[in-house]
This record gives sequence, structure tokens and C-alpha cells, in this order.
Amino acid sequence: MNRTLYGNLIFELSKKGRKGYSLPQDYDRTHSTAELPEALRRKEAARLPECDELTVVRHYTNLSHNNFGVNDGFYPLGSCTMKYNPVINEEIAAMKAFAGLHPLQPAETCQGALEVYFNLQQSLAELAGLSEFTLNPCAGAHGELTGLMVIRKYHERVLSDSSTSEKVAAGNEPSPQQGGAGKGARTKVLIPDSAHGTNPASAAVCGLEVVEVKSLADGTVDVEHLRQLLEEMGDQVAAMMMTNPNTLGIFEPRVLEITEMVHKAGGLMYYDGANLNALLGECRPGDMGFDVMHINLHKTFSTPHGGGGPGSGPVGVRKGLEQFLPTPRVVLNEEEKQFRVEAPEGALGSVGSFFGNFGVMLKAYAYILSLGRENVKMVGPLATLNANYIKERLRDDYLLPIEGLCKHEVVFDGLVDKSTGVTTMDVAKRLLDYGYHAPTIYFPLLFHESLMIEPTENESKETIDAFIDVMHTIAAEAKSDPELVKTAPHNTPIGRVDDVLAAKHPITTYWKSLEA
Repeated sequence: MNRTLYGNLIFELSKKGRKGYSLPQDYDRTHSTAELPEALRRKEAARLPECDELTVVRHYTNLSHNNFGVNDGFYPLGSCTMKYNPVINEEIAAMKAFAGLHPLQPAETCQGALEVYFNLQQSLAELAGLSEFTLNPCAGAHGELTGLMVIRKYHERVLSDSSTSEKVAAGNEPSPQQGGAGKGARTKVLIPDSAHGTNPASAAVCGLEVVEVKSLADGTVDVEHLRQLLEEMGDQVAAMMMTNPNTLGIFEPRVLEITEMVHKAGGLMYYDGANLNALLGECRPGDMGFDVMHINLHKTFSTPHGGGGPGSGPVGVRKGLEQFLPTPRVVLNEEEKQFRVEAPEGALGSVGSFFGNFGVMLKAYAYILSLGRENVKMVGPLATLNANYIKERLRDDYLLPIEGLCKHEVVFDGLVDKSTGVTTMDVAKRLLDYGYHAPTIYFPLLFHESLMIEPTENESKETIDAFIDVMHTIAAEAKSDPELVKTAPHNTPIGRVDDVLAAKHPITTYWKSLEA
């Protein structure tokens, strides 16, 4: 790689004796480290780069220009909903009154924060059609695990107390029938073969056994296969996990039939909220018969994610399952008009530290209030409109394996013309040359050359048209000059990366002797 002065690593810019800071003369006296135990003190000088301040500033500023985010351009990352995060959300999360809080403060000293927490719980419950939410889980997969733990605790309670089923099911429509409960532990989770990979992983971590449900040629759940599985192991089924619309962006037309079948077998329905953006304001998981769900605040509710975080995966439950949610719980004392923190007996217990990622919750709440009841109804329909527009505009050059209306995302099976040998990976790499982040590729696993595109409701027609034009250009390049596409990218800071080598033999550290 051709490195410029500020394309080097910070260690490579180091010159012995240089420093980019100036401390007060009395710093050592006012910031004494005398109380630091001897065993914890470093014996040798830390091997840190020695650079002047201007070099450091320029180095990291130039590095930032090589990064790409939703603020820089179109981010069509299917199944991840990389939605724009308005600056006002960041400003609210950074307010001193919120940022200066300590999680161990007495409840009476942070009533405002607890009110935000409580109101967000209520808002999510209304949007999801469920009874109550916990905001404690710190990510989507963490929410999946928490939701499955709630389901497992529910079945354990039913097994130990036959009267619990009546208490839990009371007031619900539809209510699970505990057919077979009492015969043994329910440890099997039914998961469609098109599910997100975290679904079976979360079930396994929870100590449950995964049973795969086949999909039909149109990408939807094979209801007859599900019926067969329920007949074979109905009294062993704890739950069925579903994403709706599924990972192909297709709404499950027989969802009510599916939830009824699982309920009659005594299982609960779990909704993976990763694709909730397609439904927001249009329909609600609770109304489809789902009992437990998680929501990715960092997807549907406009808080940034990527690069490992931050995230938040609130878990909601239908009426009758609230008692199994984890602690701590924020509740409102109507008489005192005070918010309290409770840990009810019999609840799941803590699933993380304190109250979860509170900053992410603030951004999500600001987003909900900014939209209001009127505009939140536009999210799902606009996201669906954008995805279908892309589908119809690209179908002549990119193979569409499933016809019909999609929801928030569309999946192609690579280029229509396979004779060039240009793969989905090549198309994704070439997109980088045109200033676009690549879509999700090779997922879902149902197709050999999957290319999944998700435009959010925020994107304008002009932005989408420009992206479509580039996709057509790449398809034309694949025919006229396939090597150009196969060797892409050409205009990025680094060229074609050996992805397999990088995954199997990553070089994760760099050290250069300061004396060299």
C-alpha cells in the first residue's frame, strides 16, 4: 500500500522526545499516584507513540475520512437497518442532566431519568401491541437470550405449579393452551431455516434444543412441516422463534395460523424484532399472536450501531408474562406520583449491569417523540415503498429468486448473467469504488449468491435512483470488462483484501520499538 505521511500508523510517526501535551507544573503534586499499590504500578515505561499535537490531530482526522457511516452516504445494509440518527438525539443523550447521572443514585434523585425509562417502556409496548417491556438487555442477541430465558422460566413455573398456566393465560387472546404440560420439561425451540443466525445461537446458550422448520420455495414457513413437528414433539416445544417479515423481506401470510398452532401445542411465540422497521406503524407483533419479542433500538429507533455497539435490545411480553421479566424494574407509584426501582420476587433476575445502555434509550425516546403518533405510522410503509422500487428497477440485471411484494428489504441472487463469472462479492467490492457501502451479501443462506438490499424510510428518491444507476453500471461492467469488477475496489485506501486469510489469520496488534 502506498502510505502518505498521515496514512501511516501512529507508531510509525513516533519520534523520540516529542510529545503532544503540556501539563501544569504542579500536576504531579495535585495528581499524586502515591496511593497506587506497588503491585499495580508499571515496572517499565509504557511503549506509547511520541508525537507532537499537530501530527496526532492530522493523523486521526485523516483516518476519520477513511471511515464510512450513514452520515456519509447510502448504507443499504440489509437486515441491519442502518438508519440515520438525527443530531438532536445525540444532543439530548449528551445533556449534563442525563450524562452526569450515576447508576447507584437513590431513585428520588433521578426521577427524570426514571420517567424517561418508564415512558419508553410504555411507548414500545404500545407500538408492539404487548403489555410490558424491560429495557435492560444491551443488544438484539442479548434480548433474544433474555426473551428465551423468560419463556423457559414460564414453562418451569407451569411444570412446578399446574395452576400457573391459568394465571399466566388469563386475559389473553389468543392464550396458550398447556396441552402436554406436566409430562416433562419443554426444551425444544422451533426455528425456520431462514432465521437470523443469532436465533439458534441464543436458544443453544439458553440450554434449549433447536429444531429447524423448513421453508417453501417462496421463502415462507412450510406450515405442513411445522404441523408435523408439533404432532411429533408438541409437549416438548417451548417456543417458536419467527422474524416477520422474514430474512427475505417477505411477510408470512399464515402467521395467525402458525401462532395458533404453536399455542395449541402449549408453546409460546417469540418475535425476532430485527425487521420491525418494516411493520412500524402498520401492524403489531402482539396482534399477530406473539407472546415475547425483542426490539433492536439501534435499528428501528434510530440510534447508531456498527463496529460492535452501542446497542439495546428491550424485551416485551404479553399480558400475564410480566412477572417473569428481569430486574431491576421501573414502576410508577400512582399514589405518590413517584417512580421506583423494584426487584419483584420470582422475576428473572438481572441480565446485565444496572439499567442497560441508557444513552441509547434516550436517543430512541427522542426519535419516537420527534415522529409522534402521526408520523411513526409512515415508517413501515415508506421503507416498504423504497425496497419495492429498488426491486422493480434492478430485476432486469439482478436475479430475483422470489416474485411478489417484499417489505423493507429485497434479496437478489447475484447477477442475471452468470456467464461473466462476476460474483456477488465482486459486485459488493465494486460498489465501494462508487462511494457506497455494500449491501449484505451471501445471506440469507437460501440462495447461492444472495445480495440483500435494505433502504430505510429516510432515503430520498434521488439517493435511491443514484444507487440504482450505479448497480446498472456495475452489471454493464461485468459484461464489458469483468476483470475490472473482479479486482475491485480500485479507489479505496486499500485494495482487494483476502477476506479468508484475514479471518483465519488476523494480525490484531502492532508494536514498534521506540528506540528503533
